[in-house]
Amino acid sequence: MNEVIKKKLEVLPANPGCYLMKDKQGTIIYVGKSKTLRNRVRSYFTGAHDRKTQRLVQEIADFEYFVTSSELEALILEMNLIKKYDPKYNVMLKDDKSYPYLKITAERHPRLLVTRQVKKDKGKYFGPYPNVMAARETKKLLDRMYPLRKCNNPPGRPCLYYHMKQCLACSKNPPSEEEYAEIVKEITSFLQGNHKEIVEKLKQKMFEASEELNFERAKELRDQIQHIEVVMEKQKMTWNDRVDRDIFGYSYDKGWMCIQVFFMRQGKLMERNVTSFPIYDDPEDAFTSYIGRFYLHQNHLKPKEILLPIGSNSELISELLDVNTHTPFRGKKRELVELAMKNAKIALSEKFFLIERDEERTIVATEKLGEILNIETPHRIEAFDNSNIQGTDPVSAMVVFIDGRPSKKDYRKYKIRTVDGPDDYETMREVVRRRYTRVLKEELPLPDLIIVDGGKGQINAAADVLENELGLDIPIAGLVKDEKHKTSELLYGSPPEIVPLERRSNEFYLVQRIQDEVHRFAISFHRNVRSKGLFHSVLDDIPGVGEKRKKLLLRHFKSINELKKASVEDMRKLGIPANTAKEIIRHLNDQDSEPTEKTETTM
Repeated sequence: MNEVIKKKLEVLPANPGCYLMKDKQGTIIYVGKSKTLRNRVRSYFTGAHDRKTQRLVQEIADFEYFVTSSELEALILEMNLIKKYDPKYNVMLKDDKSYPYLKITAERHPRLLVTRQVKKDKGKYFGPYPNVMAARETKKLLDRMYPLRKCNNPPGRPCLYYHMKQCLACSKNPPSEEEYAEIVKEITSFLQGNHKEIVEKLKQKMFEASEELNFERAKELRDQIQHIEVVMEKQKMTWNDRVDRDIFGYSYDKGWMCIQVFFMRQGKLMERNVTSFPIYDDPEDAFTSYIGRFYLHQNHLKPKEILLPIGSNSELISELLDVNTHTPFRGKKRELVELAMKNAKIALSEKFFLIERDEERTIVATEKLGEILNIETPHRIEAFDNSNIQGTDPVSAMVVFIDGRPSKKDYRKYKIRTVDGPDDYETMREVVRRRYTRVLKEELPLPDLIIVDGGKGQINAAADVLENELGLDIPIAGLVKDEKHKTSELLYGSPPEIVPLERRSNEFYLVQRIQDEVHRFAISFHRNVRSKGLFHSVLDDIPGVGEKRKKLLLRHFKSINELKKASVEDMRKLGIPANTAKEIIRHLNDQDSEPTEKTETTM
């Protein structure tokens, strides 16, 4: 514990609020809340903790806090701060899974859509559905029954669905708003579970068609009835009150928590959501925070009722979400909550092995690598690799691994600007210089370890730029490949020496994954650059002519030879500015005296 933290701990208030933990670079790594800031924040730096909390505490170099007037305000502020800063130790609380919904749009000619995004518009949403196939089957059924808009054609220009009697918006006399309102009302009734009335109406129409000897129409109606029965039979009725409910249950052990949510819609158990993540706070507080984020920052519609296990702060959640929230103590509701709790416990116990194995391959491997190199734990590793073919189209790539996992949003590509020929050392100098000049300028996080693909020459080139030009002191290691182009040795130190890594160890597999990933990224970028160079046009070299204008010119004039015959006025008719047109003519005339070796493309 440093002196800054000690002084701040002495003056912490005993009020509700939020706290933000920072690492040595000032990056916010964790956001939490508490009813009593003083007790909660001090608890991180005193007493024994599980392994995960110890890892968090080791990274904390400073913290900030916000005092709020109530626990509810602290909860709302915590969710907003997590959304804003995206701390890495809160990331596991995210739920990227989104469920399909059926939506009736609020347009003049409404549409029935399958969507995963629930927006605050005037449309009507129904769901969630267990999977996208269930939603699409239901939509397909409703499309046969109700002719809502399927196209964007104006009235009088029929589409294919019009001829299939599934779209009336493009007819000469489209339905009125009142007729659409009646259709929307019937669809709403169907999706809310009142399909029996619709089935009875269809049966009556089927019998009438049979009496009139219109057997084709009767067969269509019979098929519709069968489709309805098949789709609705997939879901078993559990309750008869048709209330939309979400049932929460959780289990925690060894610093991990698993939360299960059962979705009940119109009396049917539609789907469940399972989320596992590490916790660093009180389990009840982590559970409350999860529920708040589940509805406020995810595409989940609020139900009419939320059921919570015993011990949960149902009043706080009810006030936050403005939803009827309570804890059942008996009856079927209690049984549903206990079932969710049981499922959470089983899921957590089943995943512990996979969780621990993943940690051994990532976080633990990172810690051991730091111990072997005698440096601080390299939470952020940046790796570089160069790629070229005999000096042509030289490129370089950088990948980032955070806690042993690739962070693809931080990957970067570089086209080499200043190096001529296959000079790997100068290429490494340029890339390292460009990367960390920008990092310093934009105050981006610095890596704990830099890995270059190469031996002593590449290491010394990168170190020279960092130390002598940029004034940075960052550990640099090199990875050497064998004759089969596989990871062979790790070099580190001054002068660089081979680091003894056990071939079957997780830390060796970690550096191997890093080298393979940066090599793959560099090669794919190099191939992309080369492929673009193979299809080069003389128009690509003209200022003011981009991809769209190039396609426009070639599509209109058919070839470069025809374009040479065009005047400025001919090009202006296509929307090309006069200055750009003059530049095109001048450049093409210059090409006549000096032929290009590159391939011209024609349309």
